[in-house]
Amino acid sequence: MTLIHGAASVRGRMENMEYTQLGRTGLKVSRLCLGTMNFGPATEEPDAHTIMNQAHENGINFFDTANVYGWGENRGRTETIIGNWFAKDPTNRDRTVLATKLYGDMGSWPNEGRLSALNIRRACDASLRRLRTDYIDLYQFHHVDRNTPWDEIWQACENLVAQGKVLYVGSSNFPGWQIAHAQGEARARNFLGLVSEQSIYNLLRRHVELEVLPACEHLGVGVIPWSPLHGGLLGGVIRKEREGVRRYQGRAAEDIDAARGQLTRYEELCESIGAEPGDVALAWLLAQPAVTAPIVGPRTGEQLTAALAALQLALDDDTLAALDDIFPGYDTAPEHYAW
Repeated sequence: MTLIHGAASVRGRMENMEYTQLGRTGLKVSRLCLGTMNFGPATEEPDAHTIMNQAHENGINFFDTANVYGWGENRGRTETIIGNWFAKDPTNRDRTVLATKLYGDMGSWPNEGRLSALNIRRACDASLRRLRTDYIDLYQFHHVDRNTPWDEIWQACENLVAQGKVLYVGSSNFPGWQIAHAQGEARARNFLGLVSEQSIYNLLRRHVELEVLPACEHLGVGVIPWSPLHGGLLGGVIRKEREGVRRYQGRAAEDIDAARGQLTRYEELCESIGAEPGDVALAWLLAQPAVTAPIVGPRTGEQLTAALAALQLALDDDTLAALDDIFPGYDTAPEHYAW
């Protein structure tokens, strides 16, 4: 991987990055979010540090992680890799809007997961230690906890905000009604509540258009799509399969076969406009009004470079209509299924 060094060249690439507000907050984040789930399991620490440097050099200031990343016995490894990068150069932390998540079990004992006040306190302190920082910009609930009341969750978060350990709170994988309920409970406490929702959203998976996106837009909650290429299916799998670049087996092959007709039409459309399929998938998300920043999770610097190209691609109305024809979306509920 070749990086262009020098302050002038870095400034030039940063000028190509767009920034937007995170939900209804005054916080500015890049239109692409660097996902770090591969750091540790698929990308060794030195390479992960290089990718994070590359992200900053290209103006990406928004990084997303989770306490469980690293997985299994290595839970927490990804946060540790990021923390070591912060420790190498304090300006790395100063320039990063840092998002992490809690919910998953970090051990085998009770109260080592989910959203009890006890776990929120413990999990936050543990993430701060691994990340080698004294605050988290965006602390996200990785999943809904149906067994913990919002009064308890919000009280624990209020304490973290008052202590300066957390600045903003977000959700992930929440249904629309839970987002609305959470905001109502927060408002009753005079608390800011959720500022973002992280959901799976891509051309193949558009269910959030029914109620999650309308709820977020109405309540001023930013939307951070994960899996923008749907596990690589929107990144040119038919062409790669045809060219023998990659062979797919098991569930991946089944997923391709299930959507083969759509994916073939999609890649033909991308070829007709002279754009890479992965760029089109990201550019489509960036064109959606509710979207703050899709999460890109590169294993290599080359993959990050490829994702950055989507920022230079503007899809016209005809192309957007053609994509809707290939991958039909949803009208806002209840009009999608009722009068």
